[in-house]
Amino acid sequence: MRTIDWVDGAIELVDQTLLPHRLEQRRVTDLPDLISDIQRLAVRGAPALGVAGAMGVALIAANVAAGGTSADGSAAVALDRDEVVRQAHLLREARPTAVNLSWGVDRALTRLDEGAAAILEEALAIRDEDIAACISMGLRGADLTRELTGKDPVRVMTICNTGGLATVERGTALGVIQTLLEQGSLAEAFPLETRPLLQGARLTAWELQRMGAPFRLLIDSAGPFLLSRGIADAVFIGADRIAANGDSANKIGSFSLALAAQHAGVPFIVVAPESTVDMKTASGADIEIEDRGVDEVAGFGGTRTAPEGIGAVNPAFDVTPHELITAIVTERRIIRPGSGETLATVPLEPLRS
Repeated sequence: MRTIDWVDGAIELVDQTLLPHRLEQRRVTDLPDLISDIQRLAVRGAPALGVAGAMGVALIAANVAAGGTSADGSAAVALDRDEVVRQAHLLREARPTAVNLSWGVDRALTRLDEGAAAILEEALAIRDEDIAACISMGLRGADLTRELTGKDPVRVMTICNTGGLATVERGTALGVIQTLLEQGSLAEAFPLETRPLLQGARLTAWELQRMGAPFRLLIDSAGPFLLSRGIADAVFIGADRIAANGDSANKIGSFSLALAAQHAGVPFIVVAPESTVDMKTASGADIEIEDRGVDEVAGFGGTRTAPEGIGAVNPAFDVTPHELITAIVTERRIIRPGSGETLATVPLEPLRS
C-alpha cells in the first residue's frame, strides 16, 4: 500500500484522519483540496509531504497547462510560468516546520521550463527515491541499534507516526522497527500515543498491528518515566527538519524523551532522509514551530473537554538539541552528534538495499 501516489492524472492519498477505523483513499485533483488535506493532516509525515509537494506542483502544472493538456506527457505545452510559481508558493507555505514540503515543491519547480511532463517526471522520481531511502534507513538503523545496545533482540520506544503512512511505503524510524522485526531482532515496541491528535495510538499502533509486531501502547507522559525504569533499549524518532548543527525538530514530546534517554543511558536515534537536512538553518533556534491553536487541545473527536473561551499553547513540534542525539540515521550515512560528528563533515555513502 502506498500512502501517496500519482494515478491517472491526479494524486491519490490515504486519508489518515479516518484511521484506524476506516482505510480510505482520496483522489485529489486541485490545489485547494491538496492544501486542505495537508493542513488537516489527511497527508502528513515529512517524507510524504515532500512527495505531496512535488506531486502538487505536477498537479498545478496539469491544471494551468495551455489548452488543458495534462501532465501525462501526451503533448508538450507552454505553461503560464508565473501562475505555476504563484500557486506553488501557496502550497509551499501550507505547513511551515517540515522542510520536506518546500523541498519537494522547489525540486519540482527546477523542471518548470521543461514543461508539465518534466515536472511530473521529477515528482515520480522523488516518490521512487523515497521508497529506496526508507529501505536503506531501515537497514542502517537496525545494524546501528544492535551495535549501540549490544542486544539482539531489542526493545524500542518511539513517538508519533514515522511508518509507511509518513512516507510512501515503509517509513523512517518505524521503518527501522519494521526491519528489526523482519530480521528477528525486535523484542517489543513501545509507541507513545502522541497527544493531542494521537498519531501514535491511531496510526503507529495500526501499522505495528498490520505488520505483526509485538508492541504495547504508552501514554505520552509515561514514556520518560518508563525509560528511567529500563523498559526500552533505544528510542527512535523521525524529524521534520534537521538544522545544520544537528538540532532536530520533531513531534512535540520528542525533547522530553531525549532528556529521559540521556538520564537512562539509552541511545536516542533520529531517523530521517537527507531531504530533511536543512543546511540553510543554522540551529534549532531558527526553526519556525507551528502552533495549531486551541481546538486540538480543547476537545477530541468532536467532543469538547475544556471550558469554552480558554486559550492554549499548542506547538506541533519541539526541537531536540544535537548534544542529546546519539545518532542521526539517513539513507546515505550515520552522523553521531553526541560524539562530536557534524552534518558538514560526515560524507555520503551509497544507498543500502
